[in-house]
Amino acid sequence: PAPCRHGPRARLQAAIVSAVTTLVATPRKVSPLRPWQRLGLRARITFAFSAGGLLLSTTLAGATLYLTRHNLLAQREDNAIELLASNQLSLSQRLTSDISGTALDDAVKSLSSAEGSFSIVKIVIPPTAQDPSRTNVRSSSAGTFASDNVPRSLEQLVIAGRPGRMLISLDGKPTLVLGTPLQLTSDAAAQYYVAVPLADIENTLHSLSYILLGAAGVTAILSAVLGTWTSRRVLRPLGEASAAAEAIATGNLAARMDPPADRDLASLAASFNEMAGALQERIERDARFASEVSHELRSPLMTLTASVEVLETRRDELPERAQTAVDLLSLDLQRFKQLVEDLLEISRFDVGTARLELDEVNLVEFMRQATLRASDRAIPVTYAPELAHAYIHADKRRLARVIQNLIDNAAKYGDGATSIELTDLGTSMQIAVQDSGTGVPVDERSVIFDRFSRGGAGGRRGSDSGVGLGLALVSEHIHLHGGRVWVEDRPDGQMGARFVVELPTDAPIDAQEQ
Repeated sequence: PAPCRHGPRARLQAAIVSAVTTLVATPRKVSPLRPWQRLGLRARITFAFSAGGLLLSTTLAGATLYLTRHNLLAQREDNAIELLASNQLSLSQRLTSDISGTALDDAVKSLSSAEGSFSIVKIVIPPTAQDPSRTNVRSSSAGTFASDNVPRSLEQLVIAGRPGRMLISLDGKPTLVLGTPLQLTSDAAAQYYVAVPLADIENTLHSLSYILLGAAGVTAILSAVLGTWTSRRVLRPLGEASAAAEAIATGNLAARMDPPADRDLASLAASFNEMAGALQERIERDARFASEVSHELRSPLMTLTASVEVLETRRDELPERAQTAVDLLSLDLQRFKQLVEDLLEISRFDVGTARLELDEVNLVEFMRQATLRASDRAIPVTYAPELAHAYIHADKRRLARVIQNLIDNAAKYGDGATSIELTDLGTSMQIAVQDSGTGVPVDERSVIFDRFSRGGAGGRRGSDSGVGLGLALVSEHIHLHGGRVWVEDRPDGQMGARFVVELPTDAPIDAQEQ
C-alpha cells in the first residue's frame, strides 16, 4: 500500500532526502560499473579495503615466493658448480695415467658430494687396430641416477667440449644436472656429470606458498574489518543526516544534525542544518499565511452568507433570472465555506496545533450512523459477526469527516460508494470504501492524497467537484490517529476503486502522552 502524504511535511521530506541523496549517492549513469554502483557506499568501502589488502598481500606473497625460489635455486646451483669444478680437477689428476675400471671406481668414490647428489664419470675410449672391441668404460656412484638419465642434448654439449646444466625430472622429482668434459692425457674422451636433487627446495616452496596464501587470506579479512570500521566512522554523519531527515519527515521540523568534531564533516552538518532551517522557516511561513488568510476570509464570508440568506428568504419576490443568480451564488458560497473550513483544518496540521479528542467508539454502529449522515442513499456496511461489539479509540469528529470525504469522493468520481467493509486485523481495523467507477490509475494512487490534486478525473468532473482537499484531509486525519490510507483495485475483479483506511485499535502513543 502507498504511504500517506502530508502536504508541506511530505515536500520537506522529499527536499531533504533529495539533498542528502545528492551528497552521498553515486550518480545514476548507464555504465559498465552499474552493478557496482548498486552496492551501498559502506559495502563499497569495505570491499575496496578487502580487495586492496588482498591485492597487496598477494603481490607481496608472490614477490616473496619468487625471490625465495630464485635465491634457493641460485645458491644450490652455485654450490653444484663449485662441487663440479672441484671434482673435475680431482678426476683430471687421478685419471691421468690409469683409466682402468678399478681406478675409475676408486676415483668416483673419492669425489666430494653434496647431500643427496650423485656423480657420474663416463669415459669413451676409441677403438684401435689392436683392440677393435674396446669402446666404453662407465662408472657411477650409488643411487638412482645413471648415465642413461643424462639428457641427450646435455651430453652432446659436453662431448663438444663445453660445460652445461639442465633441469630434469627424475622419478617425478626436479633434479639439476651439470656436466663438464674431463681433460685426460690419453686419447680417451671423458665426461663428468653431477645430479643435484631439488625436491627439498620444491617442498620448502610449497610450504612457503601455503603460509603466504593463508597470510593473504588473513590480511584480506583484517582489511575487510578495517574497512567496515572505517566506513562506519566515515558514514556516521550521513547516517545522522538520514535520521534527521526521517525525523523531519515525521513532523519534527526542529530536528537537526549534531556538528561532528571533524572540521571537514562539520561543514556537511552545517549545510544540512542550514538547509533544514530554511525549509522549516519557509513551510512555517506558508502555513501561517494560509491560516491567516483563512481566518481573514471568515468575516466577509459570514457577511456574504447572511446577505444570501436574506435574498433566499425573499426569493419568491425576485425575477426568474435573479432567482437563478441567487441559487448559483448560494451554491458557490457553500463551496467557498467548505474550502475555507478545509483550509483552516489543514492549516492546523501545518502549524502543529491539531490534537486528537479520543473516545472509545463502537466501530460498527459508528460506521452506520456516519454513513447515514454522509449519503442520502443506503450504503451497505459489511462486517464479520464478531465485530458487532468491537471498539477502537478514535476522534469521532475526525473519523466522521474521513468517512464523509471518502463517500463524497466516491460520489464525484466513482458513481457512488457501493459498500463499506470492516475487517479486524488484530492490532488494527480496516475500513474499505468501494465504488463502481473507472478506478484510479496506478501512477496516481499516491498523488491523489496530495493537496489540491484531483488526479486524471479532475478534467471530467462536474461543477460540484471540490478543490482537491478532501483526500488530503483524509490522509492528515488518519496519520494523526497513527494509521494509514491507500487506494487499490477491487479484490472481486470488478471495475472500481477501493479506498482502505487502517486504524490501530489502541490510542496512538502521542495521544496517550497528551
